[in-house]
Amino acid sequence: MGSARRAQRAGQWRRPAAVIGAAAPAGTDWRSALRSWAREKLRDAAEPLLVEAMPAFETALIETALEHTGGRRRDAAVKLGWGRNTLTRKIKELGLAGVPADPEEPA
Repeated sequence: MGSARRAQRAGQWRRPAAVIGAAAPAGTDWRSALRSWAREKLRDAAEPLLVEAMPAFETALIETALEHTGGRRRDAAVKLGWGRNTLTRKIKELGLAGVPADPEEPA
Protein backbone atom coordinates (compact mmCIF):
# COMPACT_ATOMS: atom_id res chain seq x y z
CA MET A 1 0.00 0.00 0.00
CA GLY A 2 1.37 3.40 -0.95
CA SER A 3 2.25 6.05 1.60
CA ALA A 4 -0.48 8.37 0.33
CA ARG A 5 -3.09 5.66 0.90
CA ARG A 6 -1.68 4.92 4.37
CA ALA A 7 -1.88 8.62 5.24
CA GLN A 8 -5.46 8.74 3.99
CA ARG A 9 -6.47 5.76 6.10
CA ALA A 10 -4.68 7.19 9.12
CA GLY A 11 -6.67 10.40 8.78
CA GLN A 12 -3.63 12.51 7.92
CA TRP A 13 -5.06 14.15 4.80
CA ARG A 14 -4.76 17.90 4.82
CA ARG A 15 -5.59 20.64 2.45
CA PRO A 16 -2.23 22.31 1.76
CA ALA A 17 -2.81 25.87 0.66
CA ALA A 18 0.64 26.01 -0.90
CA VAL A 19 -0.34 23.43 -3.49
CA ILE A 20 -3.94 24.52 -4.02
CA GLY A 21 -3.12 28.19 -4.22
CA ALA A 22 0.01 27.83 -6.34
CA ALA A 23 -0.38 29.77 -9.56
CA ALA A 24 1.44 28.76 -12.70
CA PRO A 25 3.91 31.33 -13.97
CA ALA A 26 2.69 33.18 -17.06
CA GLY A 27 3.10 31.12 -20.21
CA THR A 28 3.30 27.72 -18.50
CA ASP A 29 0.80 24.92 -18.33
CA TRP A 30 -0.30 23.21 -15.12
CA ARG A 31 2.04 20.26 -15.70
CA SER A 32 5.05 22.57 -15.77
CA ALA A 33 3.84 24.30 -12.61
CA LEU A 34 3.38 20.91 -10.95
CA ARG A 35 6.89 19.83 -11.94
CA SER A 36 8.33 23.05 -10.51
CA TRP A 37 6.41 22.54 -7.27
CA ALA A 38 7.59 18.90 -7.06
CA ARG A 39 11.23 19.87 -7.61
CA GLU A 40 10.99 22.48 -4.84
CA LYS A 41 9.34 20.04 -2.44
CA LEU A 42 11.88 17.28 -3.20
CA ARG A 43 14.65 19.63 -2.08
CA ASP A 44 13.15 20.24 1.36
CA ALA A 45 10.14 17.97 1.95
CA ALA A 46 10.16 15.75 5.00
CA GLU A 47 7.12 13.76 3.86
CA PRO A 48 6.31 11.94 0.61
CA LEU A 49 5.06 14.25 -2.14
CA LEU A 50 1.77 12.43 -2.68
CA VAL A 51 0.73 12.91 0.95
CA GLU A 52 0.49 16.63 0.18
CA ALA A 53 -0.21 16.61 -3.56
CA MET A 54 -3.05 14.08 -3.91
CA PRO A 55 -5.51 15.72 -1.52
CA ALA A 56 -4.75 19.12 -3.06
CA PHE A 57 -5.24 17.75 -6.57
CA GLU A 58 -8.49 16.02 -5.67
CA THR A 59 -9.75 19.11 -3.81
CA ALA A 60 -9.11 21.35 -6.81
CA LEU A 61 -10.87 18.96 -9.19
CA ILE A 62 -13.85 18.40 -6.88
CA GLU A 63 -14.38 22.10 -6.21
CA THR A 64 -14.07 22.94 -9.91
CA ALA A 65 -16.45 20.16 -10.98
CA LEU A 66 -19.00 21.28 -8.40
CA GLU A 67 -18.72 24.90 -9.56
CA HIS A 68 -19.19 23.76 -13.16
CA THR A 69 -22.31 21.75 -12.31
CA GLY A 70 -23.90 24.31 -10.02
CA GLY A 71 -23.30 22.10 -6.98
CA ARG A 72 -25.01 19.02 -8.43
CA ARG A 73 -22.93 16.19 -7.00
CA ARG A 74 -24.30 13.53 -9.33
CA ASP A 75 -23.28 15.57 -12.40
CA ALA A 76 -19.93 16.53 -10.86
CA ALA A 77 -19.21 12.88 -10.07
CA VAL A 78 -19.87 11.91 -13.70
CA LYS A 79 -17.51 14.66 -14.89
CA LEU A 80 -14.84 13.31 -12.53
CA GLY A 81 -15.40 9.69 -13.56
CA TRP A 82 -16.73 8.68 -10.14
CA GLY A 83 -20.07 7.70 -8.68
CA ARG A 84 -21.98 10.14 -6.45
CA ASN A 85 -21.21 8.08 -3.33
CA THR A 86 -17.48 8.20 -4.10
CA LEU A 87 -17.65 11.97 -4.51
CA THR A 88 -19.52 12.32 -1.22
CA ARG A 89 -16.94 10.13 0.54
CA LYS A 90 -14.04 12.15 -0.92
CA ILE A 91 -15.68 15.40 0.22
CA LYS A 92 -15.85 14.01 3.76
CA GLU A 93 -12.30 12.58 3.68
CA LEU A 94 -10.84 15.85 2.44
CA GLY A 95 -12.77 17.89 4.99
CA LEU A 96 -14.44 20.08 2.40
CA ALA A 97 -16.90 21.56 4.85
CA GLY A 98 -17.71 24.48 2.56
CA VAL A 99 -19.17 22.21 -0.11
CA PRO A 100 -22.95 22.57 0.00
CA ALA A 101 -25.34 19.65 -0.18
CA ASP A 102 -26.56 18.69 -3.63
CA PRO A 103 -29.44 21.03 -4.57
CA GLU A 104 -31.21 18.19 -6.40
CA GLU A 105 -31.07 15.68 -3.55
CA PRO A 106 -34.28 15.25 -1.55
CA ALA A 107 -34.05 16.73 1.95
